[in-house]
Amino acid sequence: MARRLPVSSWPPPPQDTPACALCERAAPHLTEHHLIPRSQGRRRGAKVSDLPTAMLCGPCHKFLHRTFSNAELAQDYSAVDALLEHEDVRRFVAWIKKQPASRSVRVR
Repeated sequence: MARRLPVSSWPPPPQDTPACALCERAAPHLTEHHLIPRSQGRRRGAKVSDLPTAMLCGPCHKFLHRTFSNAELAQDYSAVDALLEHEDVRRFVAWIKKQPASRSVRVR
């Protein structure tokens, strides 16, 4: 009787592309955004590893740091829901959702 070969694991199954926490686009590369910036968290005596984070696409991450100072982010916008309540962020997210994740976007 012939032996059966084990089921092959090649090619590996496709991975789900993670989505940005702000714009919810599936982006191939996400960056870790500290909802309370590291500099502000250390001033409060918190360990950097204990600070809350969110995974964001590059354009959303750049937009937040160009729009808000670290003090504003720590004090008023330390949650994704709080960020989405800001009018400028809502307008940016509405626009960026229409852009393909593969497109390079310049943030001013």
